Amino acid sequence: MPPLDAAPETDEAALPEGQSRAVADAVREALARRRLSRQALADAARISLSTLEKALSGRRPFTLATTIRLEEALATPLRQAPPRREAAPRPAPEAFGSYTRAAVAFLEGRYLTLRPSFGQAGAIFAYRTEIAWDPDRDRLVFREAERLDAPFAQTGTVSVPNQSGHVYLVTEFQGQYRLAMLGRPTIQGEMFGILTTLVSGRGAQLTPAATPLALVPERTTPEGAQYGRIAAGMPCEPDYRRILDRVRDDGFAAFPGCVPPGLPAGN
Repeated sequence: MPPLDAAPETDEAALPEGQSRAVADAVREALARRRLSRQALADAARISLSTLEKALSGRRPFTLATTIRLEEALATPLRQAPPRREAAPRPAPEAFGSYTRAAVAFLEGRYLTLRPSFGQAGAIFAYRTEIAWDPDRDRLVFREAERLDAPFAQTGTVSVPNQSGHVYLVTEFQGQYRLAMLGRPTIQGEMFGILTTLVSGRGAQLTPAATPLALVPERTTPEGAQYGRIAAGMPCEPDYRRILDRVRDDGFAAFPGCVPPGLPAGN
């Protein structure tokens, strides 16, 4: 005779087939580990032995009520937590192009970055730009490294709007902006364009300046690549010069008119 307070079994409370089989497996394992008889477990759980036997044999599914009573009797959870659903990836803010990470993954990586030196005529300034996805802000970000003037290394957001077909590296600091405007990567992953920034003038004066800019994936950089100020006669200078000249020669950016000589001192 079942215990007087045995829980009634209803089909409506039945667990899904797969979960019921998992509970049965967990119960059999618990019985074996504890060397406990099925009758003893049924008594402790206040269910009938017949109910337990049928559920373990698969002739009827476990119900939620029976499973809870068994969990209490065994002091062991028998139901697996449902698989955690990963949150759907969110796109970047509209202000930066509403892109998804999958759509811009090809931009992630480390780039040799080249531009003319502001402080030494004819020299090239070389440093590294790293582009990566920021999961906390749902956007691509960039940071600069290997700069001679390390305190002036920039960090910021990568904007990739669909309409212009260009990539923008945007630095904003207390209302001041620095902007690199680059064409979409070539088949080799290179990006060419223009950097607009401020350069140091006399005293505390800052002067707006625009200059050619090239980003080359480090995996494709010439052998013996160097960072810093690259002057004529250095081994990598001819290769760097050819790369940087492509901004104008291949039409990646236009510089109408003449550039006044004698840019202010700086890097």
